[in-house]
Amino acid sequence: MEESEPLLAAAAQPRRVIGHAAWSGPFPESTVVEDFRRRLKYYFMNPCQKYRARGRKPWKLMLQILKIAIITVQLVSFGLSNEMMVTFKEENLMTFRHLFLKGYKDNWQGSHAIYSQADLYDHIYYLISRYSHLQNLTVGNLAYERVGGTFTPLTVCKVLYRKSNVDPGNDTFDIDPHVEKDCVSIYSASSGNNKTHTNFYLDFKRLLSVNVYLTLKTVNLQTVRHHELPDCYDFHITIIFDNRAHSGKIKVDVKNQVRIYECRDWNVEGNSGKIDYLLVLFDTVVIVACFTSLILCSRSVIKGIQLQFEFSRFYHTFYNKVVSLSDRLEFVNGWYILIIASDVLTMAGSLMKIGIQTKFQSNYDICSILLGTATMLSWVGVIRYLGFFKKYNILILTLRAAFPNVIRFCCCVAMIYLGYCFCGWIVLGPYHDKFRTLGKVTECLFSLINGDDMYATFLKTRDNCYMVWLFSRLYLYSFISLFIYMVLSLFIALITDTYETIKHHQKDKESVSQLHIFMAECRDQPESGKYQTDVEPSTCCVSPCGCYG
Repeated sequence: MEESEPLLAAAAQPRRVIGHAAWSGPFPESTVVEDFRRRLKYYFMNPCQKYRARGRKPWKLMLQILKIAIITVQLVSFGLSNEMMVTFKEENLMTFRHLFLKGYKDNWQGSHAIYSQADLYDHIYYLISRYSHLQNLTVGNLAYERVGGTFTPLTVCKVLYRKSNVDPGNDTFDIDPHVEKDCVSIYSASSGNNKTHTNFYLDFKRLLSVNVYLTLKTVNLQTVRHHELPDCYDFHITIIFDNRAHSGKIKVDVKNQVRIYECRDWNVEGNSGKIDYLLVLFDTVVIVACFTSLILCSRSVIKGIQLQFEFSRFYHTFYNKVVSLSDRLEFVNGWYILIIASDVLTMAGSLMKIGIQTKFQSNYDICSILLGTATMLSWVGVIRYLGFFKKYNILILTLRAAFPNVIRFCCCVAMIYLGYCFCGWIVLGPYHDKFRTLGKVTECLFSLINGDDMYATFLKTRDNCYMVWLFSRLYLYSFISLFIYMVLSLFIALITDTYETIKHHQKDKESVSQLHIFMAECRDQPESGKYQTDVEPSTCCVSPCGCYG
């Protein structure tokens, strides 16, 4: 056997230096090799095998199961609150459109638009009138904002060119592109303020946009039914009449910025705030569990890296071989790194959730991203434990083995994909909504790869000029044929080939790396009892990082 030859040669030498230490009796050198081989095999055992080998309880496994359960409960609880908040914001935005936009309909596609001067004046006066009498119109809990005891006004701002003389009939124009802004304030009827300016003139040749700013307040009462204290909301609303294109079409849009904060004075019958304290306590338990998991997994990663260095020195000394990079990476447990990332995200999200619960801050979006990503990583990490069973392990092995080839394949395909994206954007963008921006192009082409919305994409390019129509057909047919019939087939063949290779190795029980070949020489089973007692540390220390045995 080729591997035994350097081992026999090493056994004939009375002393061999390894790292900064030296091996010496009373054990023969072959015993040192077997002890280290057994140590490696123990390191790569799953928690159940380690329990049978040394009676070591799988604390990390039990902690991960507990952590997955509690962070899922935490996510569901936060998800319900987040859903109520988002729904409340969207419903209020729809309410503002119906209250302040004249003739607005829910079933309108695209943006609301105005095409005449009279319609723009009508919309602005209609908006002012609706704002002034809001309390008599709305069925919600909307109210005007007060600053220092005074109601804040509605502000109408005209954005205009400094000078613009355009005469299309004579093909002449004289324009100063510098922008000026002129604003007027209009108070509500209930404010008692007579400073209203409802008569103003719009110079449509200079007009870029009319922006209307107003602030309304309300309280989200629906959270009471879910045993949560209601939040107070400030809606900073901006209504934009956009005339920058000067194309005869003025686009109308409503934007809404929301500030969520704790109400100044509140009273809920039968609510003592105990539920809020329990939620904060539960979030604290989640943070403690994740911090414990973070410490344990970081410790395991560090031990694996130390053992990897020991194995490299050991293999080079006893076998005069260099350990390959793939074998060195075997000691870096990617699952632990995944769990560490999940723990960090969960702790950050839980701290933000506590801030939201105590009304210290209200950034629901970032908190939901942190908690959602952390929960996703935690559930993906469950695959590690399914991998302890041979019938489920083939998925993990296939993904790990195919990953490098998949990345290289995707890099090559990305060059072709980006070429089609740029080409479609520049040629079809002016004629097709789905190719209007680079972002829309990438989404459209990715949908076409997956067979989605093909006919609609072809149909929308039917009424263009002949050259564009002909180009669109060549473009779409070549892209769909190339990516669906060739690229996807090659991608599937790449995964299938890796799967068959892994399945063949599992069936024949072949070792595919130096590390696995080295560990396969150890025939000791976890139940053999040989993992219970280690060699004395002072007997066979072979490196400053630790001792074998």
